[in-house]
Amino acid sequence: MLESLLNEVRACRVCEPNLPLSANPVVQADPNAKILIIGQAPGIRVHRTSIPWNDPSGDRLRAWLDISKQDFYDPTKLAIVPMGFCYPGTGKNGDLPPRKECAPLWHNKILSMLPNIQLTLLIGQYAQKAYLTDRPKTLTETVKQWERWAPNHLPLPHPSPRNTLWLKRNPWFEESVIPYIRQHISKTL
Repeated sequence: MLESLLNEVRACRVCEPNLPLSANPVVQADPNAKILIIGQAPGIRVHRTSIPWNDPSGDRLRAWLDISKQDFYDPTKLAIVPMGFCYPGTGKNGDLPPRKECAPLWHNKILSMLPNIQLTLLIGQYAQKAYLTDRPKTLTETVKQWERWAPNHLPLPHPSPRNTLWLKRNPWFEESVIPYIRQHISKTL
């Protein structure tokens, strides 16, 4: 049943007229998955390869999680359901925000078929705005208060190389949040 839904998602062309490239929805899920990653939207490299987080951001994310590529790309362990499933294009400051059509159209349907999720990583402001209704106004304050939502949800900054300065300004993230995530993932997988 989930596989049929994922095929539907991958065939979706709802926002294609608004995309700079063709629609190429990228998603990974299995009913047995225990960890869910909700990020922003695929970048250009992910669009071209159809492999989620197949870029420097994904390399940093896997390092944060201390997880192998083999486990990361095993849908029975880890589901990846972004806020926008297709590459949205580039603006002045990097990739554009995820398209607004995707999450309302697909998230509830997909998430209802993931009964074993024990940890949801909310990566970036778009996922946090959608799933943490009582969060502070800024991403930094939201991530600082991560313990409010742990162990079920963890807000994270985007692992993009563009956020290297944020990581340098906020050393507490790698000192306290990363060890917690690694320990929790190790127990979960």
